[in-house]
Amino acid sequence: MSGKYTTVKAAVDAAPSSSGRYVIYVKGGVYNEQVEVKANNIMLVGDGIGKTIITGSKSVGGGTTTFRSATVAAVPDGFIAQDITFRNTAGAANHQAVAFRSGSDLSVFYRCSFEGFQDTLYVHSERQFYRECDIYGTVDFIFGNAAAVLQNCNIYARTPPQRTITVTAQGRTDPNQNTGIIIHNSKVTGASGFNPSSVKSYLGRPWQKYSRTVFMKTYLDSLINPAGWMEWDGNFALDTLYYAEYANTGPGSNTANRVTWKGYHVLTSASEASPFTVGNFIAGSNWIPSSGVPFTSGL
Repeated sequence: MSGKYTTVKAAVDAAPSSSGRYVIYVKGGVYNEQVEVKANNIMLVGDGIGKTIITGSKSVGGGTTTFRSATVAAVPDGFIAQDITFRNTAGAANHQAVAFRSGSDLSVFYRCSFEGFQDTLYVHSERQFYRECDIYGTVDFIFGNAAAVLQNCNIYARTPPQRTITVTAQGRTDPNQNTGIIIHNSKVTGASGFNPSSVKSYLGRPWQKYSRTVFMKTYLDSLINPAGWMEWDGNFALDTLYYAEYANTGPGSNTANRVTWKGYHVLTSASEASPFTVGNFIAGSNWIPSSGVPFTSGL
């Protein structure tokens, strides 16, 4: 950019609709605004996590819908973000408050931070890839019905007022949808100041009937409850969901006392886990290379 825009929104709104990549450099600073990306192939590049910060405070508690609460939202295809913090400061008491919502097909997020409490990162729809990102939250803080893979990411639990943490709430409504939240080669731990003694923490709960979430080769710290997963409402979805764990490590990864739901699986072979890799689940080898972002195609 020429530096002629003082807000991210103005720069994004001025972007042309074109087939080529359009790069917007967002220099270090705090941008308190709500941004909606409306053109294909936009790339936002900042100066780094904690340096370029786009922040907002819309929330359900504050009178907005979950969907509209997003500080930044991208729907058109091919969105890329790199070296930026996306934040929602509404706070835990205001319930759903999204930092980023992506419905962008073939979207890529690299070295970004997503900071909020409930519903921080809305992986709404389409194919999405997250690499070396940080995600902070309390309840359902990675949620939606995209086909999303998070690889080499740090997932940080914050202390919630309701004393229960659910990392994911995946939204698959039909068994034929090729969607799911895949957490690969990542780390789930408490944020600084997190007090695990007063909190029960779970890997996910089924927001919809066919909720699908897989944690593989991920470090699960001691905050994760031995049951691993939590009900949404009684027996809802427990037979129809697909929750799986493969080759996770850390004190929270022991599957001996996990839930006994029909839809829960401990995967023991690479062949069982490989459908959920970047290469297979989102065909990432076809489209991530053009972004220049590193990725691991297989396990």
